Amino acid sequence: MAPILVIDFGSQVTQLIVRRVRECGVYCEIVPFHAAEAALAKGKPSAIILSGGPASVTGENPPLPPKSIFELGIPILGICYGQQSMVQVLGGRVESHNKREFGRAEVEISGQSPLFEGVWPLGTRDVVWMSHGDRVTQLPPGFKVVAHSENAPFAVIADETRHFYGLMFHPEVVHTPRGAALLRNFALGIAGIPADWNMKAFRAEAIKRIRAQVGKGRVICGLSGGVDSSVAAVLIHEAIGDQLTCIFVDTGLMRAGESEEVVSLFRGHYNIPLVHAEAADLFLGRLEGVSDPEKKRKIIGATFIDVFDGEAKKIGGADFLAQGTLYPDVIESVSAIGGPSVTIKSHHNVGGLPERMHMKLVEPLRELYKDEVRALGRELGLPPAFVGRHPFPGPGLAIRIPGDITREKLEILRKADTVYLDEIRKAGLYDEIWQAFAVLLPVRTVGVMGDDRTYEFVCGLRAVTSTDGMTADSYPFEHAFLARVATRIVNEVKGVNRVVYDVTSKPPGTIEWE
Repeated sequence: MAPILVIDFGSQVTQLIVRRVRECGVYCEIVPFHAAEAALAKGKPSAIILSGGPASVTGENPPLPPKSIFELGIPILGICYGQQSMVQVLGGRVESHNKREFGRAEVEISGQSPLFEGVWPLGTRDVVWMSHGDRVTQLPPGFKVVAHSENAPFAVIADETRHFYGLMFHPEVVHTPRGAALLRNFALGIAGIPADWNMKAFRAEAIKRIRAQVGKGRVICGLSGGVDSSVAAVLIHEAIGDQLTCIFVDTGLMRAGESEEVVSLFRGHYNIPLVHAEAADLFLGRLEGVSDPEKKRKIIGATFIDVFDGEAKKIGGADFLAQGTLYPDVIESVSAIGGPSVTIKSHHNVGGLPERMHMKLVEPLRELYKDEVRALGRELGLPPAFVGRHPFPGPGLAIRIPGDITREKLEILRKADTVYLDEIRKAGLYDEIWQAFAVLLPVRTVGVMGDDRTYEFVCGLRAVTSTDGMTADSYPFEHAFLARVATRIVNEVKGVNRVVYDVTSKPPGTIEWE
């Protein structure tokens, strides 16, 4: 059992609670509210955090935490809906109210609490991020108010005897500037958990888990060439050695020179058994004439499995498939609370394997975020330039070419992308940017080159800053930089006569265009 268990009620930012706690050096896991009792039956955590969520405790059959958690004798922190659900279970009252709070608000500290130690002195005011319509109107026995806001008289409540705390705001988001410090106080101070979780500890524990799961079985790793699958492969190889074979399915949708780099790194540097399946013709043939982004992803995912399955059968005798699945992949594909959710986009490495493959999944990175994977890669000794590479989507360049895909478009996009990233590196900006790439738009525009009329493609440029890929802002390039990139692309890439820059944040957009 993890030291801190987050019981999830379906908040869009539950994963950020985990990130903030892990940044304190404390390992933390999530369990959906309906599976909380089963999880607790396996062991007792040192503390529990109740997440926010879209439901209302005033509604019919609201999701609530198990009453048993309040009898465990451990600290509990309720956030937004988590606070309301705690109040409801413990005998207080929550009501819908016409004065709601969404976005920036100020809380005033009216009581002392170890939750505020070194963060909020008595009588001060600070900015927080609220997102609620209901509010507490009567406290359960044993609780007191220690902070309030204009529209939330019970903004922070505390039962110091039992170490129960409730916040009406979200400390996990960056819009609450001191929120991470509050979570740190809860984890390290109130719960008394040592800050000893790091990538060295994760590496050791992951190796134990891999060995326990795999035993003497054989593992095949689906190697995409990206950071995630590469780190997973090196970690698994460290755990089980030659019981692992990697299969690199070359889809023909990689960036310039990447296929050669992957083969060289794994065969040469790590001496990991690697099958290089060159399948560009198959992928491009199946994608011919397909414009819908979801269909593209489904085709690429199904084709990947077809090729992978064929190569696996040639090897024979594999018991497990390893994948570099991360937390954000899982969250964007599956509802955190087990109910219906909107599919933002399909991830072809999420959802298990077709029954025909008869293999179990090994996903050692499934609970990690991208920056944690990079830290693990450094811990494992992967080359810094490789570990620091920007994320690259599983479907590759196929989702950076809106509309139909052709070899000509792929070649144009590769050249434009190479120029763009080259200029970013020359400017010393690569490590400041979470992800940067070019997009070839399904639009042709009129231009003039050498006194001749041109009618060629538009190239879109995208660069974002982020910490985990769940939210992102466009990178604020100077105009001179963008002008320089545009000039090079138009001059060096035949087929492009216009360049534009995407300044959309996530949300409302996604980082990738498809």
